Amino acid sequence: MFLAILQEVKMKKSTPKSILITGGAGFIGSHVVRRFVNSYPYYHTYNLDALTYAGNLENLKDVQEARNYSFVKGDIVDTDFINHLFSQTKFDGVIHLAAESHVDRSISNPLSFVRANVLGTVNLLNASLSAAKDNPSFKFYHISTDEVYGTLGDTGLFTEMTPYSPNSPYSASKASSDHFVRAYGETYDLPFVISNCSNNYGPNHFPEKLIPLFINNIINNRPLPVYGDGNYTRDWLYVKDHAEAIDLIFHKGKNGETYNIGGFNEWKNIDLTKLLCRLMDKKLNRMKGTSEKLITFVKDRPGHDLRYAIDASKINRELGWKPSVTFEEGLERTIDWYLDNQEWLDHVTSGDYTLYYQKQYQP
Repeated sequence: MFLAILQEVKMKKSTPKSILITGGAGFIGSHVVRRFVNSYPYYHTYNLDALTYAGNLENLKDVQEARNYSFVKGDIVDTDFINHLFSQTKFDGVIHLAAESHVDRSISNPLSFVRANVLGTVNLLNASLSAAKDNPSFKFYHISTDEVYGTLGDTGLFTEMTPYSPNSPYSASKASSDHFVRAYGETYDLPFVISNCSNNYGPNHFPEKLIPLFINNIINNRPLPVYGDGNYTRDWLYVKDHAEAIDLIFHKGKNGETYNIGGFNEWKNIDLTKLLCRLMDKKLNRMKGTSEKLITFVKDRPGHDLRYAIDASKINRELGWKPSVTFEEGLERTIDWYLDNQEWLDHVTSGDYTLYYQKQYQP
């Protein structure tokens, strides 16, 4: 069903579109940009990114010369810049991924998350109002996180109806931006959709999150810092599956709706870490158990949510989407990508990143 819907969309080539993807040089954003550039040659895809520490144009080398692709450097917090951009280009849609996204960084600097995730989103919403006035097909698509729902106990799943209860500055900033998007839809009739996703993993992920950080640390025989007792549970979603879901929601999602995107794939952090260690030992031809010796339990972070788990039955039922790979398959593909792209990994981990995280993860 999913492939049939996408084929139907691709057949409708009568009207070229200009699509703005914010945060397109980042992890998830780069996969979405690549998908749109390659799948929709009759669209012109604009990639807006401020190129902060996690934004990297090396992620898009394979499409940077495409005729239907343009990169625009700029900050969504800059109101004048955003207004000028929208006055110069008549966008038919916005796919908004630009955000500060790391919980640890939000704890040390919450104001930067308010600026980027709240004020930046409102700037885009304001600019989108004028774009939508003259374009009945305009859509504002806001990508968010399952962390806005707070934490789960041992049972249950987040649904689209779960009340918001954010527990970190990061999740609070994303919850606020979600509310602003809905408010603009209700107050100003701005066409919108929202999706809330579980933890993403895959190629091109800046190594500050668990999986890419631990892959890099194992390669370099550095400690693997596991918070608390390691029994925090997360649902994991392969980034290319997420990009497919974003594509589908943008084209077929109902105006004013929210869609939860998850991998149906829960893992405790400690179990995931041990699986990653076993796979890395095999890939690096190391003795079994070598990488597991690097596991180091560290002091828990404040406001650490116990468990996230997404009920993605709505997007499956209404739009036909489901994950295409198992976690084990996706994790092997991810490891292989990092091992095959050592130059990329060395480049992004040089500079301030290394010093910052060495300080952050002292036991």
